[in-house]
This record gives sequence, C-alpha cells and structure tokens, in this order.
Amino acid sequence: MIRALTTFFGLGLLRPAPGTWGSAGAIVLGVAIDRYLGFPALVIATIAVTCLGFLVCRIALADRPGEDPSEIVIDEVAGQWLALLFPAAAFWHRGLEDWAVVAYPGWVAAFLFFRLFDIWKPWLVGRADRRGDAAGVMLDDLWAGLFAGLATMVAAGIAHGVFM
Repeated sequence: MIRALTTFFGLGLLRPAPGTWGSAGAIVLGVAIDRYLGFPALVIATIAVTCLGFLVCRIALADRPGEDPSEIVIDEVAGQWLALLFPAAAFWHRGLEDWAVVAYPGWVAAFLFFRLFDIWKPWLVGRADRRGDAAGVMLDDLWAGLFAGLATMVAAGIAHGVFM
C-alpha cells in the first residue's frame, strides 16, 4: 500500500519524467475535485495528501536516507494541488463554479509554473531538496507549489491588466 501511495497509484512508474506524469495526474484529479465537489473539497484533499505524503515518504525512505527516488510522486501531487488552490480560490471567491473549463489558463499556468519551480529548484525549493531526508522530499514540492501558485496569480494579474 505504501508503494501505491508514494507512486500515486502507479503514475510515478511512468517514463520518461515521472514527476511530470505525477503533476499531470494531479492536475486532472484536482480540477475534477474542484469541479464536482467544490473548492473546500480541494482544500481538504490538499491537506490530506500533504499529511499522507509526509507519512508515507517517511515510511518508504526509512532505510534509504538521503534518497529521493523518481518514482515517488505523492510530493508532486501535494505541491501541484497547492499551486492549483490559488486560481481555484480566486474563482471560488468570485462565485465562478465551472472555471476550469472556461478559464483553462489558470490550471495550465499552475501546472507549468509548478514544473518550472520543481525542476529549477530556486531558493527555498533547492534548500528543502538538499535536506536529504523524507521531509525534504515533500517540502521542496510544497515550496514549488507555493511559488507556482503565486506566479500564477501574478501572471493572471498581468494578463487581465491588474498590474498595468
């Protein structure tokens, strides 16, 4: 069961780029949660997968200190959902229910910015990645998700003339 959870039910076993597959699967599932269950459900799911991710990464990596195997993608799911919360919250706040269909740039931007920060690993993302422990496996993706969410909102502001 630990392997199923850490690989997010096999997405981490797909090649090439298992992290991208994990993020793509997270986007599809996250948008579906938001659309069919609502923004509060996405918040709860994000908190749940984050807590679960810390637990299963600690168990899976207990005898492998310093490793961050590419097949572990539950961290990508947590980080990607964190990034997705930003546009989802903005639309929820405005009362727009079906935003993922009509405002697809929001989730596309969240996906692209998350992958950028997860691969590039700037500042706090890289610092967390260098921890070399199970918590670091999760933390680098959560920082990447936070930065991606903020970048998504800045990009939306620029695109909609808020910052002009």
